[in-house]
Amino acid sequence: MSKKVFWCKKCVVMSTRPRVTFNEEGVCSACQWAEEKKTLNWEERQKRLDKLLREQKSNPHFQCINAVSGGKDGSYVSYCLKHKKKVRSLAVTVRPELEQETGKRNIVNFVRSGYEHIHITPDSEAMRVLNRLGFIELGYSYYGWQIAIHTVVMRIAMAFNIPLIFYSEDGDCEYGGDAKHKYEGIYGIDYQISNYVEGDYFKILKMSGLNKDQLYWFTYPSKEEILKSDLKITHWGFYENWDPYRNYEV
Repeated sequence: MSKKVFWCKKCVVMSTRPRVTFNEEGVCSACQWAEEKKTLNWEERQKRLDKLLREQKSNPHFQCINAVSGGKDGSYVSYCLKHKKKVRSLAVTVRPELEQETGKRNIVNFVRSGYEHIHITPDSEAMRVLNRLGFIELGYSYYGWQIAIHTVVMRIAMAFNIPLIFYSEDGDCEYGGDAKHKYEGIYGIDYQISNYVEGDYFKILKMSGLNKDQLYWFTYPSKEEILKSDLKITHWGFYENWDPYRNYEV
């Protein structure tokens, strides 16, 4: 791997971004994906989405869960699930340590717009320790929260027996990365650990010295439990051309 730091020839993505690749012209994987998206059969992907949602309609309460921070993207996915796909989704938010007034107001406004929602506040000391270790070991100052937005959603899905989880977009596709699942809508926790919590997840948990109870919201259910539940994880951006500005307008 080259130690030279450089930028994409078409955008501001740097060579230091984890897992990013560049073609012979020096164009990053995010820009290559932006061009490839223009040729994809989005109608066929919508059919795959509709089939996936139909398979969940037997759930007596919620057909799916979607992660919501209070910003434009998770809110947009909630809107599409409720108003376009006519399914009942449970929105889940993980409270960050440095919660801001604007963020709190956004969440309240989102819920009052007609969405069912759960707000989880993990153990504050555990969050502090994991954030500190993430910063020291990985340069990742909100590492504990980044873990929790995956593990919390998984635990809520298991607790309520909800078989399908939606995240907004696949960052490794949209913003540069290995994009290993760009043709596969469903992925597992191994991809979350390697790509979204940067693969050092187990090392950081061990270094933390935190007990099992403190780590409850920061750890996954066992693989056996997940397999037994037939839980599926996916990104909304797999089924619809991801457009953050459109999301903001909606």
